[in-house]
Amino acid sequence: MHHVEQHHTNRIGWLRAAVLGANDGIVSTASLVVGVAAAETGRESILVAGVAGLVAGAMSMAAGEYVSVSSQADTETADLARETRELANAPDYELKELTAIYVERGLDESLAAQVATQLTAHDALSTHAREELGISEHLSARPVEAALTSAATFAVGAGLPLATAFLSPVSLIPIVVSILSLGFLAVLGGISARAGGAPIGKAVARVTFWGALAMAATAGIGALFGVAP
Repeated sequence: MHHVEQHHTNRIGWLRAAVLGANDGIVSTASLVVGVAAAETGRESILVAGVAGLVAGAMSMAAGEYVSVSSQADTETADLARETRELANAPDYELKELTAIYVERGLDESLAAQVATQLTAHDALSTHAREELGISEHLSARPVEAALTSAATFAVGAGLPLATAFLSPVSLIPIVVSILSLGFLAVLGGISARAGGAPIGKAVARVTFWGALAMAATAGIGALFGVAP
């Protein structure tokens, strides 16, 4: 029988950005809506604040992800350029270095040297990038993908508490938005855990706890000062 293994590491780049964007969209917008609603303002003010938070948050997520992941990509590019020079200028040393890595991982020196030699002949740079630098095709930085994913998922996440606020009675907005947003977060935690092959219960508990804490804090500020935090 043909054995097929399903792994999830190839999803790390976009999954991290998607979960971060959606989670931040739900938490920040729900917290903003709950805080403004707790200050006993009207529906129009609540929705204006929420929409402004959605737009600003999506743009901020896109810019932040692009800048941070671009910095990672720049570092990877610089490391690969240096490794390319070292392979050209000191191939024997690089071969010994690769052999030592395999010895450290459990191969005897003879086999480690054979493996290092064959992999170097096949693709020296990719081998050293993977084994020495920890850079692989699946895990390499993709700034544009991360920025677009974060912005889009933030907007989708933020739209959920906004729609809830629009459809709820004004007096019940803080309660309804809080409860449903925690439900949205729980679903998000479950989906992200399933997509990444991680335990679902732990992910759900983590996102709902921090979401509840954020909304409770902003609701308290709104009620205490009578203004949007």
